[in-house]
Amino acid sequence: MSRRRITTRAALLALAALFLSSGLWAHGVADQDELFLTNNEGLAVGPYMYLGAKHMVTGYDHLAFLAGVIFFLYRFRDVALYVTLFAVGHSVTLLVGVLGGIHANPFLIDAIVGLSVAYKAFENLGGFRALGVSIDTRAAVLVFGLFHGFGLATKLQPVEISGTGLVGNIVSFNVGVELGQFAALAIILLSFNLWRASGRFQSHGYAANAVLMTVGFLLVAYQLTGYFMS
Repeated sequence: MSRRRITTRAALLALAALFLSSGLWAHGVADQDELFLTNNEGLAVGPYMYLGAKHMVTGYDHLAFLAGVIFFLYRFRDVALYVTLFAVGHSVTLLVGVLGGIHANPFLIDAIVGLSVAYKAFENLGGFRALGVSIDTRAAVLVFGLFHGFGLATKLQPVEISGTGLVGNIVSFNVGVELGQFAALAIILLSFNLWRASGRFQSHGYAANAVLMTVGFLLVAYQLTGYFMS
């Protein structure tokens, strides 16, 4: 067995074990944060922005998708375009989902979020091209952004948030999400640039996206298990 295959298999097993840990799966509203949301009365711009940013930078599913989206983007304008499409998508459904009271089963929404990660990695691996399937990547990022935003909304919907200052607070939460996204994106881009400068980016790209696709399918399997057992 080649060294490259051993490295790839080791990476897959390590990441699979990491994502099966119970602490990492618990991507919801932390108990202390939920306590604040429940007890807060009135407008609280700062705290809601903080919670939004916190939720994004700890949202491994969102970050995995973003990493896949920008993996082979080298020009700043391309990165800006795709990140903007994603941001517009999840902003719309986050606001509409919470303020409009539109509900859906959170397990199914998060299963689609996991599928978005697997989809992007499969695309990066040239899977669709090999199948002769043409997909508008920009439209796909926007549509999956809608599901990511709805996934965020399902985390807030079960919490009894006061109606006083609700609109301002949810908008503040969304602004925090965007700030957290930009902070996380800056770190991802910096890491990718250092990786590219090492000269190993292309040779390791297959293994990295194979790991990313495995993560996506693990997320789908976990969420569907939760759906059928709930």
